[in-house]
Amino acid sequence: MTVVENMDRMASNLDQLLTAERTKIAIQYRNIGIEVRKMDLSRQEPSSDVYLIQSQEAGGPDLIEVPPEEVERLKSKGLSTVTAINTWYGYSSLQCFLPGSSAVFQDVAASDGGRRYLSTQVGSAIISSTLRSDYQEISTSVRYRLQHRTQDPPDKLVEPICAFWNFSISPDTGGMWSTVGCSIIMSHLESTACFCNHTTNFAVLLQVYEVQRSSEEELTLKTLTFIGCGVSFCALIVTFILFLAVGVPKSERTTVHKNLIFALAAAEALLMFSELAKTNQVLCFAVTAFLHLFFMAAFSWMLVEGLLLWSKVVAVNMSEDRRMKFYYVTGWGLPVVIVGVTLATSFNKYVADNHCWLNVQTDIIWAFVGPVLFVLTVNTFVLFRVVMVTVSSARRRSKMLTPSSSLEKQIGIQIWATAKPILVLLPILGLTWVCGVLVHLSIVWAHVFIVLNSLQGLYIFLVYAIYNSEVRNAIQRMKEKKKALSFTNCSHPINYLSSPRNTTSWETGKLSPSAPESAVSSPVQKDPPLKNITNKGNFGAKIPMGISSMMSPERPAVELTAFKSSGF
Repeated sequence: MTVVENMDRMASNLDQLLTAERTKIAIQYRNIGIEVRKMDLSRQEPSSDVYLIQSQEAGGPDLIEVPPEEVERLKSKGLSTVTAINTWYGYSSLQCFLPGSSAVFQDVAASDGGRRYLSTQVGSAIISSTLRSDYQEISTSVRYRLQHRTQDPPDKLVEPICAFWNFSISPDTGGMWSTVGCSIIMSHLESTACFCNHTTNFAVLLQVYEVQRSSEEELTLKTLTFIGCGVSFCALIVTFILFLAVGVPKSERTTVHKNLIFALAAAEALLMFSELAKTNQVLCFAVTAFLHLFFMAAFSWMLVEGLLLWSKVVAVNMSEDRRMKFYYVTGWGLPVVIVGVTLATSFNKYVADNHCWLNVQTDIIWAFVGPVLFVLTVNTFVLFRVVMVTVSSARRRSKMLTPSSSLEKQIGIQIWATAKPILVLLPILGLTWVCGVLVHLSIVWAHVFIVLNSLQGLYIFLVYAIYNSEVRNAIQRMKEKKKALSFTNCSHPINYLSSPRNTTSWETGKLSPSAPESAVSSPVQKDPPLKNITNKGNFGAKIPMGISSMMSPERPAVELTAFKSSGF
């Protein structure tokens, strides 16, 4: 404000140039205006006490005036002529010199329960008016109206206040803004009218507040987040278990899918309980770091999906073992490096103030947003290139093998079969986290992110499990194997005879009881002669059996219930 002070001093010296014939000196350029004039208080012209200047930066004029009641008060003191010195400085001309929030007196910065004070900014031009009589400054009140900026930051509340520059406060630094003696008469979207009970340099300051969510909104968001993350987590866990339990053939693609699903499931579990960690600073810091790690891992494995697709379709020049080592380094090593470097360079500003997540008020958020944008860009390029190669290859094959009428259909099927992994992940992960980064801007974005995040796990479950041919084939093979095993068990009725209570010992030419029965049998008598019989069972096997032609009273008959249908 030293520039303004020097300009005011220079303008006050111009009143010496005024004469009876020359009652007004006016200078106006693009961003500065000075007016020095004689005011005849005996005249009742309404424009005699108004300084009006058209701002080229705003839509309407800026003005400052001495109210009629003040003119009457000065006349009552016996004053007939005074000198008015008015100055105006456009906002852009002093933007680099104007002090910010640090130069706001404490009576300006205030907060209440529904919002949090962030800063105070100069939002208009600076205008001043001074009345002199016999080279002595006269105390009087003024009214002024200034155009101000109308751009409101997202999720922020901007309120105009009337203020003046007080040189007597903190004189070592040149003064401070203060609101003492000033009040708002009327405020519109683009302009504000003020009243001050003294003369000096005036401006309209814009107080910026962060609108804080109410307790009801916070509770609703917490509940929806817990439910949405729970649904997504359950869907991902079921998908992961299916890959392990049904015997999906091991391949590069299924390995990538399992790592991606594991990373997302771990991130969803942490996100689900992240609100509980807010009360503990150390725990919240750890949760934030692991959230950063696992979500970065999910996008890294999404990048691996693109690289795998590239290696299968475009560049087939690396062995499978070398590829998998490279994929693991990319999928898990890259996130560890990113998180480690971020923690090492920005440890103190890593976590947000009110949530266990990266600080969006600083550049820390770019440690997540930057890699995500890189992955989305690379996968979009890979998808475009793979589609071109697939279409070209399909056209060549179709000309030799199939009629041209089915060409477009075959190309579409082949593109979907080839590029399905990226086509699935790009919209669901990309769109979800585009909204996730914007959560702090509005509660609407928070609700959109919660919905998309809850659908994320379900979407992956449907595409990677329900509609995945590998999983369906593995389930079908399991069903057929179970059916075959059940059929085999039914095809061996001898199992009944092998039970301890019904087993008989078959020897060549004679029938002897089982061990328990032999222990209690009557004295051994000579068995009657046996008749050799060969039974042809229902299943084609020939079973030689010796069955007594007559039953002795000492040995009870053995009933072969398993062969009743065959006549026994």
